[in-house]
Amino acid sequence: EEAPPPQTNISLPSTPPRVTYTIMGITIAVYLLQVASKFFFSGADYPAALGMKINEAILVGEFWRLITPVLLHGSLMHIGFNMYALLAIGAGMESRMGHARFLLLYLVSGFAGNVFSFFFTDAYSLGASTAVFGLLAAEGVFLYLNKDLFGKRAQRALSNIVMIAAVNLFIGTSPGIDNWGHIGGLLGGLIFAWFGGPRWEVEGVYPLLRLVDRRDIGSAVGAAVIVAGIFGAIVVVKFLGF
Repeated sequence: EEAPPPQTNISLPSTPPRVTYTIMGITIAVYLLQVASKFFFSGADYPAALGMKINEAILVGEFWRLITPVLLHGSLMHIGFNMYALLAIGAGMESRMGHARFLLLYLVSGFAGNVFSFFFTDAYSLGASTAVFGLLAAEGVFLYLNKDLFGKRAQRALSNIVMIAAVNLFIGTSPGIDNWGHIGGLLGGLIFAWFGGPRWEVEGVYPLLRLVDRRDIGSAVGAAVIVAGIFGAIVVVKFLGF
């Protein structure tokens, strides 16, 4: 009987997470502007006033407030937690998705989260957690779609992601936390990853094996359009007063 071939390690995509670092740098710079504004203008946070999610302002046409809240934070602990989560989840995900697709994921997740918050609550809100929850959902979808490749490791990792999301949503029921934004971000990231996330296949002849992504940037753009269309429709419904 012929012995099976030894296990061959297939190298995973590995690129520097430039988009993750850039998002972190811009977000930290904006927070420093918030701190400076409070210092120089007697506690007035002008960046937050101009960019946070305020329903009344959105209803008079300030649509940028459906995305700019991802760059704004209310405290050092707030931005510290979100930037840690972005680095922990985003660095590896950007390697798997590629720079452009990862940026699209971050933006549509933040948009989806702020739209859900706009629709379901009148409370002011700000923070990158809408986008971070989208990354979490996209990671779960990636593991599910590629479960045949990762085997039992995918099952364990997927269980951990579901647990992390559930715990954070439970924490989000506390006063002052915009859980609608978290749920919207999760849904946006899930939809985007389902239609535009990586679908890996092993290609080649042993031992010369490599991973090939069957989806290109066109799939990601299409997925972003789907998310923007769904959540854009929710904005329209809100404007119509339903």
